[in-house]
Amino acid sequence: MSLAPLLSASPVIQVHAGAAIAALGLGAVQLVAPKGTLPHRAIGWTWVVLMALIAVSSFFIHTICSLGGFSWIHLLSILTLVMLPLGVWRARHHQVNAHRRTMTALFAGALVLAGVFTLLPGRIMSDVVFGTTSPHGTCG
Repeated sequence: MSLAPLLSASPVIQVHAGAAIAALGLGAVQLVAPKGTLPHRAIGWTWVVLMALIAVSSFFIHTICSLGGFSWIHLLSILTLVMLPLGVWRARHHQVNAHRRTMTALFAGALVLAGVFTLLPGRIMSDVVFGTTSPHGTCG
């Protein structure tokens, strides 16, 4: 394991990765901690801000170019930006089960599943975790 690939990446990638790692940790806490408490709400708002930061910052990362300067992962970012306010709205309107499903789906899909894809060979986080060295280009 080496942080060198991440530390040599652009600042937007560093912010994106840092926010994702923080959101992963806070999301895991949210899944097991008591619900409806003041800490749950405080951590939840922090998690929502981190998720929004992750989604927005992704639009400034152009290392996989399957759709012009973007990739399929950017579609997940759009979905995240739609589902986050919906999940908050559901909580504020006491639709607890719908809120739980929305936020759990975002955690599982936008963080865990998307995070697994960052471990594919040739990706920066793969180099970080596995100590490999890959070229990391940008869209032309």
